[in-house]
Amino acid sequence: MGLKRRNKVSAEFSMSSLTDIIFLLLIFFMLTSTLVNLQPFELPESDSKTVAPTSVVVSIEKNGQHTVGSEDVSRSALERALRNEIANASTLEKESYTVTIVAEIGTPFDYVVNVMEISARLGVKAILATQPRES
Repeated sequence: MGLKRRNKVSAEFSMSSLTDIIFLLLIFFMLTSTLVNLQPFELPESDSKTVAPTSVVVSIEKNGQHTVGSEDVSRSALERALRNEIANASTLEKESYTVTIVAEIGTPFDYVVNVMEISARLGVKAILATQPRES
């Protein structure tokens, strides 16, 4: 008597693990996007609609106080602080590293130019944060 066994391969795909991964990615991006903290002062206005990635934020107040990330630094220690931030970045991040300059309205432009020159010396991009122009 020849009894045959039927071995059928099931071609099913479990979606439960994929939805778990999607939710974890969603939570990760929601948490990391809220970590970017801009100072609560008024920014210059612009018509630009460009959204650029932010690696480190340098805040400059009218009185010349500089903040790198969340640490207050003097103008003379600014380059060293930025160099440390870049050194702590991963190799993939270093290729697209961007310094976002958040300057309060009325800040002397020399302070902004100083941060741009330091960024150029360190080989990273610098962008100026603005707010949309009210129509």
